[in-house]
Amino acid sequence: MIFPIYAYGQPVLRKKADDIDKDYPQLLQLISNMFETMYESNGIGLAAPQIGLPIRLFVVDGADVDDIKPKGFKQVFINATIKEEFGNEWDFEEGCLSIPNVRANVKRKGELTIHFFDEKWQEHTQTFDGMAARIIQHEYDHIEGILFTDRVSPLKRGMIKKRLENISKGYVDVDYKMKFPKK
Repeated sequence: MIFPIYAYGQPVLRKKADDIDKDYPQLLQLISNMFETMYESNGIGLAAPQIGLPIRLFVVDGADVDDIKPKGFKQVFINATIKEEFGNEWDFEEGCLSIPNVRANVKRKGELTIHFFDEKWQEHTQTFDGMAARIIQHEYDHIEGILFTDRVSPLKRGMIKKRLENISKGYVDVDYKMKFPKK
């Protein structure tokens, strides 16, 4: 099942998400649907708040991203907690399925250590770097109620303010289903 992507302005995108447990209803089906939704939307990551669920769950697939390590990087993150971000900060242009057609450079640390459960409820603490770390940081922000536009300069935010307002009203052209707060 392909879910609509919740657009900028939806309150769930600003809520800190809640932990879940092994008994979360139809979790494996939800994860499968999230991957399907992400692929249909041409994304490389998708967090549960982006489909209207305020839970600490996100999926990533960086298999087609150039220079990503580990190669074939595809992962489910449940109840994730970033333990440490370290390394040199670097700028990279980011976008978001919830904020279509808006891109901006975001500074992030180059490495992170994260604790999480996978879809089999196996516990992990792993360190990622480069693009894998950036994808995780972006999706992790979603479960913390943070959007990539919060991490750009005030000047840049001012420059994109009208575009963000238009997205929240549904004035945006995308090739995937979206749910708008003001439409």
